[in-house]
Amino acid sequence: MIWSLPGLFILSFSAATLLPGGSEAALLLLAAEGTYTTLTLLIVASTGNILGSLVNYALGRYALHYQDRRWFPVSAKHLTKAQNWFSRWGQWSVLGAWLPLIGDPITVTAGVMRMNWLTFLILVTLSKTLRYAALLGLFNSFT
Repeated sequence: MIWSLPGLFILSFSAATLLPGGSEAALLLLAAEGTYTTLTLLIVASTGNILGSLVNYALGRYALHYQDRRWFPVSAKHLTKAQNWFSRWGQWSVLGAWLPLIGDPITVTAGVMRMNWLTFLILVTLSKTLRYAALLGLFNSFT
């Protein structure tokens, strides 16, 4: 029980980075236990997830310094494709940061495109917090 909230934070953080994983099951398990308030769970999960997205943003922002290196993980073709996609959809695409599979690349691309960090933080906070709030709201409506 002592690792419950730190564990949720770590899972939420890592789920928002390019590392594989998810935090929803842990969140719902803790909600079912009833030890913590919904607000506490929402704050811990959202904070971890938002900070993980900020790591992605920072990686994207500074990654281009290394794009000419052989070990750089993204081809020039894919990088151009991501930049074109972000240019088309703009900063509002960050509201999709909660989406599985494409949410993490969106946050990295926002960094690559040097999106204003405060705007990024506001949009990603809205996106991530609303997702967890909806999940907890659905859970609470069925219990």
